[in-house]
Amino acid sequence: MNQVAAIILAAGKGTRMKSAVSKMLHPLLGLPLLSYPLQVLGRLEIDRQVVVIGSSGQEVMDVFSDWSGISFAWQREQKGTADAAAMALTEFEGFSGNILIVCGDVPLLRAETLRELLHRHRQAQAAVSVLSAVLPDGGAYGRLVLDSAGELIRIVEARDALPAELEVCRINSGIYCVDADFLRQALAGIDCENAQGEYYLTDMVAEASQLGKKVIFSDVSDLDEIMGINDREQLSNAEMILAARIRQQWQTAGVTIRFPQQVTIETEVMIGQDTTIEKGVSLKGKTVVGVGCYIGEGSILQDVHLGERVKILPYSVLEKAVVEDDVQVGPFARLRPGTVLREKAKIGNFVEVKKAEIGIGSKASHLSYIGDASVGNGVNIGAGTITCNYDGFKKHRTIIEDGVFVGSDSQFVAPVRIGKNALVGAGSTVTKNVPENAVVISRTQQTIYPDRGMVSRNVTREE
Repeated sequence: MNQVAAIILAAGKGTRMKSAVSKMLHPLLGLPLLSYPLQVLGRLEIDRQVVVIGSSGQEVMDVFSDWSGISFAWQREQKGTADAAAMALTEFEGFSGNILIVCGDVPLLRAETLRELLHRHRQAQAAVSVLSAVLPDGGAYGRLVLDSAGELIRIVEARDALPAELEVCRINSGIYCVDADFLRQALAGIDCENAQGEYYLTDMVAEASQLGKKVIFSDVSDLDEIMGINDREQLSNAEMILAARIRQQWQTAGVTIRFPQQVTIETEVMIGQDTTIEKGVSLKGKTVVGVGCYIGEGSILQDVHLGERVKILPYSVLEKAVVEDDVQVGPFARLRPGTVLREKAKIGNFVEVKKAEIGIGSKASHLSYIGDASVGNGVNIGAGTITCNYDGFKKHRTIIEDGVFVGSDSQFVAPVRIGKNALVGAGSTVTKNVPENAVVISRTQQTIYPDRGMVSRNVTREE
């Protein structure tokens, strides 16, 4: 009886989302909606999880096919929650233990809440345990009906409730812990004699009560945990609540977040102590921020790995880049996928780097594009430098070795290699390899024509 499995109800059509995308796949702080209850169950070390899918089930399967411990059951027709649970039970042949049943659209549910529900269920040796809540207005939620002794005897759906029952404040969250053997028995006897003509999973409560089996309920302390997502407004509300939770988590862990309501930190982001995050920052995907970093106002980081003491100055955009210790980036810099900045490198304002490695202590301080390149250690790249990496058909690499000085307004027409300690004169267009410790200048000779300037032309200038 110590075995625990889980059923996740995710077959609803989600029509109120008004979307061609399955509701379960709508993103919430960087992850699909369904991933949140699955992660919570994973924290309980429940290895056997069955997700019930419906009309958009193939999309869901494609996204979650690589999640361990998860299988799928199809509900081909929308006949209600009891029918969905029955479809899931086909995956539990021979299983005898407890089954947690949760909805796929409750992203704010905490593992601690399910752990407590499971603990109370076991302690009471109950057949059915219901996660409930007390609301001033129960709205469309089902109501818990108690007997004179305060025991739960049935759950009535709002559409089927009498006026007096609608006044009940204790509601059903749709989250349960059920003895597997009893669930099989109960589902076999549930009918669809109700306002919606569906098979209600809630009817198992009345079945258990009538058979004299133990039924308990447990009120959730944080009402946000049972918030279901049915439309985009609710999705947005849940995202704000989850974002606040995440910010508080990192503040507690020693991260300074200025103007926190203007900062977005997605679920899988990791941040080191003594990092400061300014307003308007977005940290997305699997971004990792090391100890003692500074991330300036308006910066966006997506799947980026920052070392320690990195400074990202305002309004920089970094994506799928690796930035080592003591590096400075920005302001107004862009690091595109494949960028690697080694220790103490500097990428300044209006510099774009793509699929390039910048060596230890190397600098590109302003107004440059470095793409498909390998830049060695101690290199200085002047303003206006461009690696011309694309010939209209293929991308080619530029290699700049250690100690090179690149003058302003230089272009490297790849493929090309600049040897160690070479000096590239300002305004040069380099099309051939340059040997070590050489000077390369590629520009036309300056010519001066005296007395032919603007005065001699008697030109009237536009103001």
